[in-house]
Amino acid sequence: MKIAQVAPLYESVPPQYYGGTERVVSYLTEELVRQGHDVTLFASGDSISQAHLRAPCPQALRLDSACQDPIARHVIMLEQVWHAAEAFDVIHFHIDYLHFPLVTRFQVPTLTTQHGRLDFPDLVPLFETFSAIPVASISQDQRRPLPWLNWQGTVYHGLPSELLSFHEHPGVYLAFLGRISPEKRVDRAIEIAKRVNMPLKIAAKVDAADRAYFEADIKPLFDHPLVEYIGEIGEHEKDAFLGHAYALLFPIDWPEPFGLVMIESLACGAPVIAYRQGSVPEILEDGVTGYIVDDLNAATQAVSRVAALSRQRCRQVFEERFSATRMAHDYAQLYQRLIMGRSGSVAA
Repeated sequence: MKIAQVAPLYESVPPQYYGGTERVVSYLTEELVRQGHDVTLFASGDSISQAHLRAPCPQALRLDSACQDPIARHVIMLEQVWHAAEAFDVIHFHIDYLHFPLVTRFQVPTLTTQHGRLDFPDLVPLFETFSAIPVASISQDQRRPLPWLNWQGTVYHGLPSELLSFHEHPGVYLAFLGRISPEKRVDRAIEIAKRVNMPLKIAAKVDAADRAYFEADIKPLFDHPLVEYIGEIGEHEKDAFLGHAYALLFPIDWPEPFGLVMIESLACGAPVIAYRQGSVPEILEDGVTGYIVDDLNAATQAVSRVAALSRQRCRQVFEERFSATRMAHDYAQLYQRLIMGRSGSVAA
């Protein structure tokens, strides 16, 4: 198949640091190329890919100090996609809904993966207006606010099997990886670590929108001797960070659509202790790859029970359910159905 992948421009593909959507687009694109498809990637110019790269901007917009209006570059990209559309069998969008007014006029089949939360009231009239556009979810829970969309399937994220290595022996610290924001609840992670008297290493970015929250509510918590704030880490640093951890803490307080860090942790063999929110019950198997908890007391108790879990089984579940090979295969099936003119909701 001739496939176009349309990525956000805020981060490169793959991103240098944090960037869940761009990371998934990279894994999917490279695996589709490996499987023999002819893939064109629309992404920032500093992206690295085996696919044909079409770049509407020279570098990722988050790292470009001269960028004042990131939507402008996305509009340019959509114009490029429009002019090239007839060269593809299918076009796969990963940019929320910016392209919706355009793709209703395409003759080429399209698929849009929704990567974010869908429970905002403003999204209801938007999706009602564009209800015919084929979309894919990244978890079944993500669909809950808008079950009537034109869902084509649920495709769980996947990672290249060789990306992260298995670490058989657990470390002595708890890990928190991702982003510092109110919904990610790093404060809960700190409280858990204090209650069990165990070191906590925090590798996380702070977006500009969360800077005030970080300075007022979180930074003072780093003064505790058990807490080590590392800052934002790159892809090459995750293997050691997660692999040498005793467990990953994922104490979220929002309807997480997927949670890529959970499968990154499983790939390294580190179990996950996560709050029962969003996709968590779909990704983790309670008592096998970690523990799903509802409050701080349960999270604290779970830490002592992690030692009974098999790190080998965590890695095995990752390979069975969350590989990039499986992800690309699932998407390829959806592409084929769309090309052949068959749509309808199925679980991929």
